[in-house]
Amino acid sequence: MTRRRLDVVAEAPHPAYVVWELTLRCDHACTHCGSRAGVARPDELDTAAALAVVDQLAAMRTREVVLIGGEAYLHDGFLAIARALDAHGITVAITTGGRGITAALARDMAAAGVRRASVSIDGLEAAHDRMRHLRGSWQAARAALDHLRAAGIEIASNINLNRSNHADLEALYPILRAHGITGWQIQLTAPLGRAADRTLMPLQPWDLLEVVPRVARLKAAARADRITIMPGNNLGYFGPEEVALRSLGPADRDHWRGCQAGRFVLGIESDGAVKGCPSLQTAHYVGGHLRDRPLRELWDTPEVAFTRARTVDDLWGFCRTCAFAEHCLGGCSFTAHAVLGRPGNNPYCHHRARTLARQGLRERLVPERAASGRPFDSGTFAIVVEPLDAIDPDRVDDDARLLQITRRPEA
Repeated sequence: MTRRRLDVVAEAPHPAYVVWELTLRCDHACTHCGSRAGVARPDELDTAAALAVVDQLAAMRTREVVLIGGEAYLHDGFLAIARALDAHGITVAITTGGRGITAALARDMAAAGVRRASVSIDGLEAAHDRMRHLRGSWQAARAALDHLRAAGIEIASNINLNRSNHADLEALYPILRAHGITGWQIQLTAPLGRAADRTLMPLQPWDLLEVVPRVARLKAAARADRITIMPGNNLGYFGPEEVALRSLGPADRDHWRGCQAGRFVLGIESDGAVKGCPSLQTAHYVGGHLRDRPLRELWDTPEVAFTRARTVDDLWGFCRTCAFAEHCLGGCSFTAHAVLGRPGNNPYCHHRARTLARQGLRERLVPERAASGRPFDSGTFAIVVEPLDAIDPDRVDDDARLLQITRRPEA
């Protein structure tokens, strides 16, 4: 969840932090949704099968499980699964759009052992409702924060940052603070799922030159309010603000430690598919299904464990030549794959953008191949290196146009 950091680098790899998609059924149809959630998968794990998975997670020393969807609360066994996790001593959290969280459901969640909840709020009301494709979604999300807090659940929020909403960051913070959040996760919208169909939506790499310092300034200000702002795994990397971005406290000296997918992080899809991170592309990173094989076996499959063997020799392009290559190892795997079709070279890097800017250059991502239209899919982009002060050919004045589908049929 938002405030926690995995201090497990000295341990043997195990699924310490698990993000579990209980169902793909959703009461939103968000324009940026990586899983293209809305309708349940045809063969989702029922409650009995999910409870058997809980036992396997406990046996593998899982510490925390974040229940997601779609919307996790739309799974018939949501509360039973939460109770089972809690009974095993596993911290139970949820990430939600919040539309269906009433005061009664929030109390039931607390009684079932849900300890923390992060409500997704993607900007001020106009931007959020456009992204969520639902008028009234912003108000519902804010009400969910209040219901959850009243029930005794620790509340946080998260935002997917892109060209349609990044201007709202500073104005959104005091609103979230007033609701009593303890943490705020800020991550980039990657061109994954529905966001891959909206190629004008994601930030361009040079936008990080402005955005990253803004996030760092917000984080410093939030410390006075005892609110921890943390970047998502696809934001940052070794610019001047890196230590400030990654550290939990002012005395820390933390930094990006490489992709933890399949090392201490695990993703489970609602049909039992297992991958090293919940956002990884299904077609490339699923090691198998829990209906067919136990988790202990799936954990060590090459598709899940790929980062455990990653070295600098697996990097390419700019990342292969970077001075931070050994520590960073190419940044966020699913983001790099979403842009260039494989990991190991990540244009969404603050250090990279600054290095090019000092040369008077920047990288522009141009759509090359469209996504397939399946959950957790992505297309590919070409990188165009151009002058830093070049006119942006994709600039639009109407934020709503950024969310329009720009996907083209494959040639």
